[in-house]
Amino acid sequence: MKSEADYVARLLRQTAATVLLPRWPGIRGQRKADGSLMTAADLAAQDYLAEALARDFPNIPLLSEEMSGAEQSALLQETEGLLWVLDPLDGTTNYAAGFPVFAISLALIERDQVVLGVVLDPVRDECFTAVRGQGALLNGQAIRACAAASRLENCVAVVDLKRLPEAQILRLSRQRCFGSQRNLGAVALEWCWLGAGRFHLYLHGGQRLWDYAAGRLIAEESGAVARQLALDRLTPRQGVSLEPCLAVAAANTALLQDWQRCLGLDA
Repeated sequence: MKSEADYVARLLRQTAATVLLPRWPGIRGQRKADGSLMTAADLAAQDYLAEALARDFPNIPLLSEEMSGAEQSALLQETEGLLWVLDPLDGTTNYAAGFPVFAISLALIERDQVVLGVVLDPVRDECFTAVRGQGALLNGQAIRACAAASRLENCVAVVDLKRLPEAQILRLSRQRCFGSQRNLGAVALEWCWLGAGRFHLYLHGGQRLWDYAAGRLIAEESGAVARQLALDRLTPRQGVSLEPCLAVAAANTALLQDWQRCLGLDA
């Protein structure tokens, strides 16, 4: 699987150099039915990667963010072996605005489990990779999640407020149980930066499969701990699904337990 990870890292760098960076900044986007932004760069990167993967791995289908919901559902339900999961441009709003935080994310799924994840930050030339059970790397060097301290109030939290359930927003506003809060606007990179020890707590209220597949594996292989919850009942969710989920994570188990209690998600 390491050879596949090396291949994907090279391919993502080629895609960024050929498709994304020449168009950035200054590109305009349009709103999709779900309200998210899409640009010509999203589609161009998807096409570039789809062609390369079909050529080099003809027996592995590709599920991408910019496909229709029907196509995505059919691929997830009908594919019995390996399946690529792609976000060709994670952080499209940042990309279109000229904000230098965006990425390409590609994961490989086998039997309802992510086995390989690669996320490229082309602005910083940082490529995060992970193979299940083999740890996580940044540009070939091992990374580990870490906490500045054992207390929540000394931790940096990345929190996406826009999609959170109202109850969790109210708890956060009243308790203020972390030291400082950020939001990158690029889910795959948020997972990777948690894995690299750049912050300590994470909360996001509406992630889709292509958002988290690669990044979450990288974070967990670095030692971070995460849970996914169904949005309707906030109950634990397992496996691979196209339904959006709430993600809560931390640099270690003790911090995650305290973080969940603060959020009222420890039931």
